[in-house]
Parts: sequence; C-alpha cells; structure tokens
Amino acid sequence: MQLKLTKPLVFFDLETTGINIASDRIVEISILKVAPDGTEETYTQRVNPIVEIPKEASDIHGITNEDLLNEPTFKEIAQKVSDLIKGCDLAGFNSNRFDIPLLAEEMLRADVDFSMKNRLSVDVQTIFHKKEQRTLSAGYQFYCDKSLENAHSAEADTLATYEILKAQLDKYDDLENNIKLLSEFSIQRKRADFAGFLLFDDQDEEIFSFGKYKGRKVTDILQENPGYYAWIQNADFPLYTKKVLTEIKLRGFNNKLF
Repeated sequence: MQLKLTKPLVFFDLETTGINIASDRIVEISILKVAPDGTEETYTQRVNPIVEIPKEASDIHGITNEDLLNEPTFKEIAQKVSDLIKGCDLAGFNSNRFDIPLLAEEMLRADVDFSMKNRLSVDVQTIFHKKEQRTLSAGYQFYCDKSLENAHSAEADTLATYEILKAQLDKYDDLENNIKLLSEFSIQRKRADFAGFLLFDDQDEEIFSFGKYKGRKVTDILQENPGYYAWIQNADFPLYTKKVLTEIKLRGFNNKLF
C-alpha cells in the first residue's frame, strides 16, 4: 500500500553504544525519506562516537571501535541530518521511546537545534505491539513473510520498518492511511519531552512524572520551588528534557509580562 502523505516521512534507525538516552552515542544512522509522490531518498552513515563501544553493544550490531576510526563524528554530520529531516514527519521502530530521544540528544550536543513542533511521529513498534505483541524480526516475518537478514544493521532495520508499516495498513481495515492518525495511535502516553520525565495531563498541561513532585503541574512547581529548575538543569537529565523545561519556564515568564 502506498502511504498517503501530505509531507515527507522519514523512517530512520540508530545503532548506538548503549540504551542510555542521556549518555550513549550513535555509531550508525540510516534514513529513508519517503516523499508524498512515493519517491525515496536514502542516507546511511557510520559515526565515530568518540567513546568506547561496550562489547555487549558490539555483540548486537557488529560494529567495533576499529570499524569507526576513520568515520566522521556526529557533530560533523549533524547539519546534513538536520537538513535531510527538515520539514518531515518521523517514523521508526521503538522510535518514540529511543531513536527520536537519542537523536535529539546528539543534535543538541552538536549545537544543532532539534524540535518535534510541527512534526508527527509514527512508532511502528507500538502499532505492532498493540496489534500482535512481537519483535521487529517477528514482525517482518508476520507482516511481510520475509526473514530479516542483517538484523541490527541500521539500514536493514529501517527498510524493514517501512515495509512493515505499509503491510500493517494493508492488513488492518481499522488502521487509517493517515499520518496524523497513525501518530496518535502509536503514542503510548502523551509526553512533553522524549524521555517521559514531563507528561501532559488530561488538560494538556505539563506535569512531572517522577520524584517528589510526580503528578504535579510543572508551572506550579516552578513557582513554588524555583530551585527545582536549577537542580534539573545541573543534574544528569537529557538535554531535550532540559530544553523543554526551559521553554515552559520562559512561557510562564512571558505570560506574566502581558
């Protein structure tokens, strides 16, 4: 099934040094950009993370430190990646909880701004889990009747994710070929940041999801305890979480001026 797009949709996958969004690094990125007319553009690049790749990570994706000695750092390719995904919605497999948050961290570390404003995201894994409860390899077999060769290669995983989404649309009559609705369906809980430290409540107001202020409105806490903002900014939270918190603080400040 051809995807019905009003703007380009970028499927992407990351291979990394680990699963910690705040501290781990990208070692390979693969992008498949699908235009509304169906034309496709691909980009795959290995990345020197400038840190040691743990053996456990290399055992999964097969990429070693030696493989990356002559590859560019993410800072060197960040602007190209930003230009590729500019004006695009995003899609991936477990992308809402991992790939998008980690990409945002790498972008911000490279001093390239990243935001999900005016973008939608489709997490094919969430659709899969809501419908079938499986893994990417099993999903590829289930939906496409194919074996996933080179699993945990960023490019193979990206292409498989694209094929799975199209097959999901073919299989489920109640799944509408509309990126906005697919985005809504693939969201587990509405988050203000990627990592889930800041959520939205039923009134679409930001709340904390952790700590002593769990469930409390962010704006209320920033007024009651201004030092809590400084503590988060200086603690080991993801850069994107800190960015969103700053935006909320500035929004409250600007509202007081008018």
